[in-house]
Amino acid sequence: MQAAEEQVPLADPSGAESGSRKPGAAGPQDKASADGQPARLTESELNHRIGMDHDFHREEKVLPPSSLEGQAKETMHDAFWGHLKEQLSAVPPDFSCALELLKEIKEILLSLLSPRQSRLRHEVEEALAADRLQQEAARGDLDIPRLSTGILSMMTLLCAPVRDAAVQKLDGITDSTLLLRGIFQVLGLMKTDMRNYTLQSLQPHLREHSIQQERAQFQERLSRQPGLLDHIAKWLNRAATDLRPAPGPGPGPGPDAPASSAAGPAPSEAASGPEPLSPAMVLSQAFLNLLLWDPEDQEFPETLLADRARLRELEAQLRRLTVLASVLLVAGSSSGSVLFGSPQFVDRLKRTTHALTEHFDSRPEEAMLAVSEQVSQEIQQSLKSMGLAALSSDSTAFLMGQLQDIAHAQNCVRSVVDQRIHLFLKCCLVLGVQRSLMDLPGGLTLIEAELAELGQRFVNITHHNQQVFGPYYTEILKTLIPPGQAPQAGVESL
Repeated sequence: MQAAEEQVPLADPSGAESGSRKPGAAGPQDKASADGQPARLTESELNHRIGMDHDFHREEKVLPPSSLEGQAKETMHDAFWGHLKEQLSAVPPDFSCALELLKEIKEILLSLLSPRQSRLRHEVEEALAADRLQQEAARGDLDIPRLSTGILSMMTLLCAPVRDAAVQKLDGITDSTLLLRGIFQVLGLMKTDMRNYTLQSLQPHLREHSIQQERAQFQERLSRQPGLLDHIAKWLNRAATDLRPAPGPGPGPGPDAPASSAAGPAPSEAASGPEPLSPAMVLSQAFLNLLLWDPEDQEFPETLLADRARLRELEAQLRRLTVLASVLLVAGSSSGSVLFGSPQFVDRLKRTTHALTEHFDSRPEEAMLAVSEQVSQEIQQSLKSMGLAALSSDSTAFLMGQLQDIAHAQNCVRSVVDQRIHLFLKCCLVLGVQRSLMDLPGGLTLIEAELAELGQRFVNITHHNQQVFGPYYTEILKTLIPPGQAPQAGVESL
């Protein structure tokens, strides 16, 4: 029988030979085949997934008790443990199932030990030696409580600190069946913990290997198809063009130019001139441009094709956040700061807006009509419950009109919010997510948690891509940014 009732992972055990323990450690959609089973990944896809996976922590699947599968599993477990209880309660007791369980407990404990923990390995082998347990069972004096005490002592040494309480709780169980069941449950958690610890320990090596493999595979394709870099060069060149200042108006100001313009630039501005382009600036702009990519444009950079679906998801998430922040800004300007000082009210508006804008991309007017009706109703009810004056009919109509106008891409509030979210994402690429959150552009503080998730996903994609393909970007950027124009730390800093 497999270890019963494995439910939740925990952090890994440690080298318990010396009594020390390691502290607890606390992506893209899988492709599926026609029959609903996960499809086999190619080597390139597998390497990319390993490199992109920033959370190697895995949890056992917990089936909902109400599900058919969950009920069937629980029934099977209850039947097994009930059968064990009958065997142990028989006169004389039947230890056949108990011996199998003790054998599996021994195997699990041994699997949790590292090669250098030879003393503990010897203790487990000796305490749960199969021949001796068989002899004790044949005589009818197999002492399960005594054996369980030794097993719990071993588990105390091997488990992560987060599981100490669970092991101590088992120490107070006197019923042999319940005790063995509890031991299996905690051992199942410890096995999951060991897997997570092992994966996390290997994570840097796996990621570095995946980066090298992805780059080698691309280089192999490039040697057969030199034109693979063409779209990449166009993509980077477009970003550099976006960042270059627009050409001047001509030899002199026109007759209607303001006085300040006629006087020319300020001395400090003339002395410093526009900030020179850097490879990092161009690459950041290029990554941002991917979130505005025209689906009809077939010149998508080859180095990002594996992430195109992820980028589309981020683009959709960005649009939803733009609408959400716009709704909160408009609603806040109409209802005042009292309501928006309540986190519960803001969370309620967020949930309402999220639910009603699920199909915003296909039916924006219909979605925003529903949002305007529901949000205005929420505001009126909240004002009433707080003993504040309700909005007048004119104010309500104005609020609803403002909310419904968010359906249009040219809406001024929506345009400003969109620009500010893009600015935030640009800061994330340069400064990192946490530092960017410390100085959010105005109007975005109410969606800080959502922006943090968006920013981290975007940074993960771009960081891994730059690690793999940075050498190719560097060579192309050298041709786009003249050496005299680039900052001193320019191209080599990529």
